[in-house]
This record gives sequence, C-alpha cells and structure tokens, in this order.
Amino acid sequence: MQFALSEELALTRSAIREFAENEIGAGAADRDASERFDRPLFQKMAELGLTGIPIGERYGGAGGNWLAYSIVLEEIARVCASTAAALHAHTVFAAWPLYAYGSESTKRLILPRLASGSCLGGSALPDVNIGKAKQMRKLSVHTSETQWQLNGRHPYVLHGGNADWYVIYARAGKQDKGDREHSSGTGAFLMEGSSRGLQFGKKFRTLGLRSLMITSASFKQCSIPENHKIGSNVQSKEIHSSLTNLGYLGAAAQSVGVAQGALEAAATYAKTRKQFGTSISKQQGISFKIADMSASLDAARLLVYQAAWRKDQGLHYGRAAAIARKYAADMAVFATKEAVQIFGGNGYMQEYRMERLMRDAKCIQTEMGTGGMSTNCSLAILSD
Repeated sequence: MQFALSEELALTRSAIREFAENEIGAGAADRDASERFDRPLFQKMAELGLTGIPIGERYGGAGGNWLAYSIVLEEIARVCASTAAALHAHTVFAAWPLYAYGSESTKRLILPRLASGSCLGGSALPDVNIGKAKQMRKLSVHTSETQWQLNGRHPYVLHGGNADWYVIYARAGKQDKGDREHSSGTGAFLMEGSSRGLQFGKKFRTLGLRSLMITSASFKQCSIPENHKIGSNVQSKEIHSSLTNLGYLGAAAQSVGVAQGALEAAATYAKTRKQFGTSISKQQGISFKIADMSASLDAARLLVYQAAWRKDQGLHYGRAAAIARKYAADMAVFATKEAVQIFGGNGYMQEYRMERLMRDAKCIQTEMGTGGMSTNCSLAILSD
C-alpha cells in the first residue's frame, strides 16, 4: 500500500532506509548479543541530522515535524529496535523538554550540543515502577537559593552511565529557616553526567532492546544550578503529559518498524523456502498469516501517522497517540510471533533475527521500552 506522503517525506524514508540497512542493520545482532550501546553509530546518526529532528534550527536542530520523526524511528526500528529506542530516549526525554520548557540561557548553552549529537542525552523518567523497586526521590534547595541539591535513588535511567546530560525528574521541595521541607511537586532538572555525587548501577539485562542502556542511579548531594530547572512548578503536569504522549507516539512508530521488518523477512523466506518441491508461500495457512500481518501493519501505520499529523497541526493528539501505541505494540507482538511460526525451527535461531524482533516487540509493548506502560496507555484512551 502506498501512503500519500509528500515528496520530501518519501525521500526522507528512502534515505533513512538506505542508511539503516548499510550502517545500523549490519551490527544489530552483535550489539544485541553483547548488550552494547554503540556511541560511534550514534555519531553517524548525528552527522545525518537525526539527533535533533523536532528541535528548531535556531538551537542546532533540523526543524522537522513529528511525522518525519515517526518515519525515521520506523525505518531504524525495522533493522534495529534498540537503536531506534536509544534515539527516541535522547530526542524526546532529554532534548525535547529542554527545548520546549527550558530557560533561554540554558537552551542556548546546552541544547545545540544535544540537537547536533555532539552530546548524548539521557533521562530519569517520572513515575516509574519496575517490579518492587520504587523510586526514592527528593530535591531540596540550598539556603542560598542559587542551587538545587539532589539526594536519593532512581531505579530507571535511560542511557545511564553513557549520556553527557540527563533530564532528571524528582519530587522538589524547599527548606525554610527552620530546616523544614515543603513539597512543591515534581520537577524536571538538567544535570551533567559528570556531576559529583552521581553514580550509576549495573546495566539491566532485559528480554529485548538489549543495546538500550538502562541502569539505576544514586544521587548524593548533587548540586544543580538554579537555571537548570526545566519549566516552572505549574508546568510540571504539562511537561509530564507532553512526554507521555510523545513517548506513546515514538513507541508506536518503533512497533510499526519492527513489524515491517518481520513481515518483509517472513514474506521473503516463504517465497524461497520449499516443501515437497513447492514454495511454502503457496500454502493457504502461510499466505493467510502474511495477509493478516500486512493488513494489521497498514492499520497501525495509519494510526501512527494520524497521531503525528495531529501533533504537527497543533491539534489535541494524546488520545490518538495512546491508541496508536496500544494497537501498534500489540500488532508488533502478533506479527513477530507469526513470523517466527513461518520460519519454523529457524525462527528460534539467532542467525535469522526473528527471535530478536519478537523480543524487541515484547519490550516495546511493556514499560521496559521508551513508550510508557500499556496499562497507562489504556487508561489514557478511556479517560480522554
């Protein structure tokens, strides 16, 4: 099926697909096996202008729209979902909040480095609960009121130990003269990766998205300049909502990419694999599977593009993004399972990458990816 994309977006897709196949896909299996984040590969994406797509040109970004960004994530995830998730973590959870809500002085100083890819962005996401480990976060301001001081632990840090700058979400508070703390809600703060008192734990070993670096972190009297607070206290809910919706959009685009990779591989395999002298693609059971995968994939892609288009038009897109994320993530799990079935015993072999695609699809579907929990997504759909 051909979508009515502009000539510019069609060229973008073609260029990114070529880059992904030549530069990203070749080492995807090795990065997955070694659970390694490839910083030189990130630099190659930066050179292509992919590390600041929705960031304005004034701050070193490409000044692109969210539809273009979704297409880029889709094409990268088609060959390596971990790399797409890493780009999404850098762009949406680090560069974007600074661009949309940061102070002008901080944006001029830091944002061009993130948008150009000369610096890697990471994030300690808000309201995350992995297993029984809950966040322990507390921010208090110095008596001079010129710096924030961060203490506590956070169990879920994207690009932990690898990023140059982190956007940290924590419960903020101020101290009065009697040293009593008053809560002022949840705030976002920009913090340098080399900050004193910041330590990272070991990388989490995950089912999929294995080369996306996720660690815990501890903060001990970490000082953050006052102007590195992102947004005002009254904007904290708006920031959280924005990142949630953009997280949904990115996860949906990644899911479409994973499913596209699985569909293409399964269709090619079915045409070349023969049983009793005949291609298995001629078998009704196999052809039905491929048809179902293709139909579901096209539906998911349209949902993603609709949500991105609404965002670009300045329309309310939260519900559309949540629907796209829910449907696309479920569809990707379905599509990759069907692809494994088409490959038969080979589908379980790492050499054929089907098992990697299936693991990645499942991780994107859960909170271990960069698109939020499917449960919260369902609530967003119902409550809108």
